[in-house]
Amino acid sequence: MENNLAVLIDGDNIPSAYVKEMMEEIAKYGNPTIKRIYGDWTNPGLTKWKNVLLENAITPIQQYAYTKGKNATDSAMIIDAMDVLYSGKVDGFCIVSSDSDFTRLATRLREAGKKVYGIGEKKTPLPFVVACDKFIYIEILKSQSKEDEEGKPKEKVNIDKVTPKVIQLISTTINDLSDDDGWAFLGDVGNLLQKKQPNFDPRNYGFLKLTPLIKSISNFELDHRESSKGNRNIKLIYVRNK
Repeated sequence: MENNLAVLIDGDNIPSAYVKEMMEEIAKYGNPTIKRIYGDWTNPGLTKWKNVLLENAITPIQQYAYTKGKNATDSAMIIDAMDVLYSGKVDGFCIVSSDSDFTRLATRLREAGKKVYGIGEKKTPLPFVVACDKFIYIEILKSQSKEDEEGKPKEKVNIDKVTPKVIQLISTTINDLSDDDGWAFLGDVGNLLQKKQPNFDPRNYGFLKLTPLIKSISNFELDHRESSKGNRNIKLIYVRNK
């Protein structure tokens, strides 16, 4: 059964140009049954959103800036999120913002047993990132959509380098899951990496999947195995430290 998700977007904090790719990404994790965006729609700076909202069936929520220096949009999103939580209509939330003000909200929703996906720019403060189950940087969604027929990015936008720290994270995770011969199932490795570091994503390093990322690093070796399940042969990938 597919998870129902509430998508809550901070209109003051996210560029409208990313919405198409963002909604396609969210669809991977569940069915966005509630889609709302918050902002002061009397502000000329938000006019770019108009067509985007119609095309993606996102409901705009008007929130006037009552006091200068205070972010009324954040308050409206938080209140709505709690209302949706208590309604029991969704299995998870997608909070779209680069604002650390939503850190406590993400933590509270997870305490209630809900999955929380965060989407924001790379400038998003770490406390909000780690408060989510998974955090996706919006820049990689835009660069991912700009691929040629061979599936290669036409342009790499802010691709991160695979640092020794990243290699150590992967290596330690493999050790955490490995059998007596040092092999670990790659699917389990990916899941544990996500739990340890919610913003871990192969796309941050220019790879669409974990397998090619691992293959590009000389510290690891892969083993492709076949397993029978019913009438089907399934290919399983295992990894270990060299």
